[in-house]
Amino acid sequence: MALSFCGNNEELNAYSVEKGVLNNGCFVDALNLVPHVFLLFITFPILFIGWGSQSSKVQIHHNTWLHFPGHNMRWILTFLLLFVHVCEFAEGIVSNKGMTTNHLHLFMPAFMGFIAATTSVVYYHNIETSNFPKLLLVLFIYWVLAFITKSIKLWKFAAFTVGPQHLRFCITALLVVLYGLLMAVEVNVIRVRKYVFFANPQKVKPPEDLQDLGVRFLQPFVNLLSKATYWWMNPLIMGAHKRPIELKKIGKLPIAMRALTNYLRLKDAYEDQRTAEDPDRAPSIWRSMYRAFGRPILLSSTFRYLADLLGFAGPLCISGIVKYLNSTKTVPAADKMKDTYLGVYFMSSTELLQNSSVLAVLLFLALVLQRTFLQASYYVTIETGINLRGALLAMIYNKILRLSTSNMSMGEMTLGQINNLVAIETNQLMWFLFLCPNLWAMPVQIVMGVILLYYLLGLSALVGASVIVLLAPVQYLIATKLADTQKSSLEHSTDRLKKTSEILKGIKLLKLYAWEKIFCDSVEDTRGKELTSLKTFAFYTSMSIFMNAAIPIAAVLATFVMHHFIDKSGPSPSEAFAALALFHILVTPLFLLSTVVRFAVKALVSVQKLGEFLQSDEIGDDSWRNGDISVPFEAGKKHLGMTKAINRKQPIRYQMDNYEQPTRRQMRPTETEDVAVKVSGGSFTWGNNLLTLSDINIRIPTGQLTMIVGQVGCGKSSLLLAMLGEMQAHDGRVFWSKPPDCDIIHDGNISWSETEESDEDIGSKNRYSVAYAAQKSWLLNATVEENITFGSPFNKQRYKTVIDACSLQPDIDLLPFGDQTEIGERGINLSGGQRQRICVARALYQNTNIVFLDDPFSALDIHLSDHLMQEGILKFLQDDKRTVVLVTHKLQYLIHADWIIAMKDGSVLREGTLKDIQTHDVELYDHWKTLMNRQDQELEKDIQQDSQTTLERKTLRRAFYSREAKNQIDDEDEEEEEEEEDDDNLSMTTNRRSKIPWRVCWCYLSSGGFFMVFLMVSSKLLKHSVIVAIDYWLAIWTSSKIDHGAKANDGIGSMNSSSRSTGNITFPTTGPPEDKDSYYLLVFIILCAAGITLCLITSLTVEFLGLSAATNLHHNLLNKIIHAPIRFFDITPLGQILNRFSADTNIIDQHIPPTLESLTRSTLLCLSAIGVIASITPGFLVTLIPLAVAFYFIQKYFRVASKDLQDLDDSTQLPLLCHFSETAEGLTTIRAFRHEARFKQRMLELTDTNNTAYLFLSAANRWLEVRTDYLGAVIVLSAAGTSIWSVRYGYGLPDGGLVGLGLTYALTVTNYLNWVVRNLADLEVQMAAVKKVNSFLGTESENYEGLMDSSQVPENWPQDGEIKIQDLCVRYDPNLKPVLKHVNAYIEPGQKVGICGRTGSGKSSLSLAFFNMVDIFEGKIVIDGIDICKLPLQTLRSRLSIILQDPVLFSGSIRFNLDPERTCSDDRLWEALEIAQLKNMVKALPGGIDAVVTEGGENFSVGQRQLFCLARAFVRKSSILIMDEATASIDMATENILQKVVMTAFADRTVVTIAHRVHTILTADLVIVMKRGNILEYDKPETLLEQEDGMFASFVKADM
Repeated sequence: MALSFCGNNEELNAYSVEKGVLNNGCFVDALNLVPHVFLLFITFPILFIGWGSQSSKVQIHHNTWLHFPGHNMRWILTFLLLFVHVCEFAEGIVSNKGMTTNHLHLFMPAFMGFIAATTSVVYYHNIETSNFPKLLLVLFIYWVLAFITKSIKLWKFAAFTVGPQHLRFCITALLVVLYGLLMAVEVNVIRVRKYVFFANPQKVKPPEDLQDLGVRFLQPFVNLLSKATYWWMNPLIMGAHKRPIELKKIGKLPIAMRALTNYLRLKDAYEDQRTAEDPDRAPSIWRSMYRAFGRPILLSSTFRYLADLLGFAGPLCISGIVKYLNSTKTVPAADKMKDTYLGVYFMSSTELLQNSSVLAVLLFLALVLQRTFLQASYYVTIETGINLRGALLAMIYNKILRLSTSNMSMGEMTLGQINNLVAIETNQLMWFLFLCPNLWAMPVQIVMGVILLYYLLGLSALVGASVIVLLAPVQYLIATKLADTQKSSLEHSTDRLKKTSEILKGIKLLKLYAWEKIFCDSVEDTRGKELTSLKTFAFYTSMSIFMNAAIPIAAVLATFVMHHFIDKSGPSPSEAFAALALFHILVTPLFLLSTVVRFAVKALVSVQKLGEFLQSDEIGDDSWRNGDISVPFEAGKKHLGMTKAINRKQPIRYQMDNYEQPTRRQMRPTETEDVAVKVSGGSFTWGNNLLTLSDINIRIPTGQLTMIVGQVGCGKSSLLLAMLGEMQAHDGRVFWSKPPDCDIIHDGNISWSETEESDEDIGSKNRYSVAYAAQKSWLLNATVEENITFGSPFNKQRYKTVIDACSLQPDIDLLPFGDQTEIGERGINLSGGQRQRICVARALYQNTNIVFLDDPFSALDIHLSDHLMQEGILKFLQDDKRTVVLVTHKLQYLIHADWIIAMKDGSVLREGTLKDIQTHDVELYDHWKTLMNRQDQELEKDIQQDSQTTLERKTLRRAFYSREAKNQIDDEDEEEEEEEEDDDNLSMTTNRRSKIPWRVCWCYLSSGGFFMVFLMVSSKLLKHSVIVAIDYWLAIWTSSKIDHGAKANDGIGSMNSSSRSTGNITFPTTGPPEDKDSYYLLVFIILCAAGITLCLITSLTVEFLGLSAATNLHHNLLNKIIHAPIRFFDITPLGQILNRFSADTNIIDQHIPPTLESLTRSTLLCLSAIGVIASITPGFLVTLIPLAVAFYFIQKYFRVASKDLQDLDDSTQLPLLCHFSETAEGLTTIRAFRHEARFKQRMLELTDTNNTAYLFLSAANRWLEVRTDYLGAVIVLSAAGTSIWSVRYGYGLPDGGLVGLGLTYALTVTNYLNWVVRNLADLEVQMAAVKKVNSFLGTESENYEGLMDSSQVPENWPQDGEIKIQDLCVRYDPNLKPVLKHVNAYIEPGQKVGICGRTGSGKSSLSLAFFNMVDIFEGKIVIDGIDICKLPLQTLRSRLSIILQDPVLFSGSIRFNLDPERTCSDDRLWEALEIAQLKNMVKALPGGIDAVVTEGGENFSVGQRQLFCLARAFVRKSSILIMDEATASIDMATENILQKVVMTAFADRTVVTIAHRVHTILTADLVIVMKRGNILEYDKPETLLEQEDGMFASFVKADM
């Protein structure tokens, strides 16, 4: 049929214009083409020429992204315009079908309009990015022209009595409105930007964020299309493939999302609720959250509603398509003529929707829109949730900084509670926000769904719906049960971790005593309890999964069975499959509802906790620091009025500081200038009614050294804190003298807040910053240098002086990275003395006028105290004329004091100089004198021993020497598989990063057991085939109904399908339909029942497969690690091993099974859906190929990026939590230093970093979901298209029922595609845990077997204790140098041998060699005639005793520590305790020998612990005892007793002592002096002492 623009109908002279030009419809349509063509002609050259030059610079930098006014409005209108053009085009094509000849003018203008609209928006976007508004004039002209031509058309329609009942009239009217609105938008741009018709166009600057190149999160700034599809994320996600995403790459947060901005919003909303009438009323957190973040939540809910309503388009379109597929109903010619005006046919509005092709396109558009809205809704809630979390964290932090100290010390607020608030409660609220639109969207969705079902299927639908609704509470129940079980398993796992970490800390002892088995069993025991609760957990999880899968089947079953009995005719395919799709839609909200309700309940609890925390007592007003207001303050007085007065001109980060400071009064000149602090009539309390300090009148002279002395617990520390304002004042006042104006004492601490403020403020800002060293040392998680400088500028000279004064240099030299080593909780553990010296150094380094030192000598030995006193306090501080207040117990320093305050029982006993006290209070002076003498004696004794410090340094060196031997601190990430060669070229890395770790997965599955794997795979496959069978059966059943109905009716679309559709199922087609119906019904019920059973089986198998894998992996890991050689523990950091047992085991226990389940389920669903569609319409496979390619690339890029972002999120979370707990611990120090502002700033930075990572992670998830959803929509479109096409062209002619089946399946694909990728990505991250555990499973175990059988060893071996060492060579590792070289020695039975030598000479290695703990690669040790290398380790180690240098006790009872095997009688234990001088102490304990030992034996002193270890060795009656520097931490007196005891109790046994202090081995029978792994001297001590130049003699001289 020939084409012509106006059609070539002979009778209707199409081209005649006799009745007036505009009365020819074709001409009006031609007129409508003009504006479109005009636009294309003008814009194409501009686009190609103007931007051709720029397109080479692919990305114009984003500071040009300025939105013109009405930006979003324009995009929305353009999208609507495009949609209406599509409708117009469809209407034209369909109308054209009804005509005798082709009328191009019916659809050509629509097509051109579509292209022009697309061009307009591309053009607009380009103008906007290059900020060149003059060119917008073109668009303005276009809108005007289009508006005019369309209006003419509409006017002509009206003139020819075409009305709203005709579709084309409605479309034209809509277009007129849209063009009018777009014209208005354009006028508005002119009005605001004045780029034309005005003399001075408006200058515009891009928003602040975009001027800052650090901001990489562009979601708020890109155009609407990019916002909706996350197009701007492409470079980031694609780039991740080449090199990992780092923190630099994700940049900073935009200002509107920073924690500070949101904190101010939330705080305003919170404070505004405090009214003048009722100032004490607690503001409601819910209301403040609503005020601060209500609008985005409403926006998100709107998106959500739109998405949910569009979701129902799917089922309706399906029913339409199936219904109209076969009816090619033709309109009688008479009707056609009736609807012909202007020579063309006009169709009615409903007619278009009866065309299945149109419906297919509508379905596609609806899906795309629905998914876009849904993702937009998710994104908005997540962004709001993140903003809320930032605000809450800032709020909590500010509150922590103002908490009254008594709260912390009286235990109202524990650190644990604060950590929970930060880690748990804020996250609960954030999650609640994420899910909260569901709370009001779901009921609407459910109601709508039920109404539609009722409309489709009548009453029987309500039965199905009620099945779903009734089972929802069951799901809620399961969800609550899950939460409880998780709690109990958490308790068990904490317990297990405690035991494991204890084992790892004492591993050396366990091995030397051959106790691995006992301790291993105790861990396995706890693990058993944990597994029991995990079993329950697995059961409930599988129930929940089962409910989710089985409910839709049950609902469908109930519905169709009811329908069969109520309505004999049965549903048509169109109704049946629409209903099926609706049930699938309904299940999701009901499943989620239980989760949402659970989160809502949790959120209520969290808000209550937060409210209580925010209402708790605060420390008082700061004004006392200015020497003005007397101190009684109302606790937690709130300041109003201040809140709004923020100076908007300052950059926002400076505001935090002023914002928090309450208004200050002006100062008045103080009475006495030479007093730094004065307290008059003060009595202070810790918040309870008991006065801790009463009647305090003291003065602290400026620039002098004041000492505060008194007994333990008389209130010395409290006095310092009272002066710092940490205590609540009952009455009295504290005056601080005003600092001289000339010197700014901050010295750059908070210097930024000074520069920004007016002069009068500076006066009040310089309240004293006090350098304060608390009694309990407090370190930051930072380098040593950062801990000492503490935010002050680094001054090399000063830093060095301070370090020397605190004698920290030797300690720093021992650290692996010097003073750049991380210390603190996560860093290296320092000993108490080292920590305390760092804290003192911090106080000395700060450039403040006043220094408070609270008992800085408590953990230091005498040499260090003297050095610190002389160099640090007397020289360094006094030279600077700084005011020093020192609390101390060391009375011998009183002679240095300028001013002394003596305290007793919370009040001041005496105040004055030492001379005053000597004259006025002789009694006190004498008392001090006697005490001083006693201290001097201690001093002498102390000097004899090797000081504590050397010991501490020794342990520190021990900790590192073993690691440096390997000389690489193994990083977890360096455990890449060995088989990958280390070419680090890019192709290798990219390749590796996108590969799925199949090998690890296989390892995981195989540890679950092959039977379980087989069961899981087969039941999964069966289940999915049964589900497909159910739906297929439904399709056949409903189609067969149509055929029977068709024969009775007038035969519309009657094909002889009854014989075909049943395929090879043989039953008489002739029988009455009822029999056949009941037959269908029966099979249907059986299939459904099978489906439900299989759902149950699969959900159980996956969970229990996971459980058995977890059991095996943990069991193997524990055994491997406990039996690993000692070298392994020297090289591998403890934290890394513990991580395997905590985080990784937790992932394997709880996270992998559900992920695995979800992954297999969604993958199989997608595959079965695609299979069904392809089997119904094979044509679909052609479209599948490009889709599969697209899908492959999307998932490949996403998985890599997601993993990186996940790591970033995890790694940025830890510092944030640490910062909170750190601040809470060091509150007094921070407040004394006046560093609140710096810490707030740090907290805001950490929060923002973490939030950036989280935002990017969720944006990446949206990026993926939008893409997979669009792919799903394309799949639906192609499925519908191919089935319509095959029906039209009589190819394969599928049934209506089968088409419905195909489309319903295509709809489910959209839901599950993104789950496949998300679960893949999750599984990949989680499999890393299995990989890490696996890498440990590869460690070599020690050789426990030996060459002899344990039965061949005599029962009482070693009887005599004779030791021969022959040519012994020992090393720690085959790759290392030997530590003992060719050592020969002979020790007779019962000899007492002393071994000495410098550190590192191989003494300890020799002691380890006796136990075969090190690699003996040459020579041998023969004990009582047996070579120890041949013995089974268990036998060897259980027959010898050793006492180690560092005492190790385990938590449990004393009995357990002495004799874990429970083999000895009580008498023997008491005897051992008596020998170790412990009997009386143990008797006094509650429970005696069964008294409790806490973790690490913390409830005993170090000396006592060492004695317990001795007792432990005595309990084991072995004839050889080895003492490795065992008396290092015991005072002289006890040590002498011990030496005697050892000589008597072990008179007949062989004792090898490795000497720490040489004089302990002067009485030995034989002395061996070692040097660098060789024996240097070997003889009786008397003989060796005679060789004056000998090594031993020099040792003894040095020691005397």
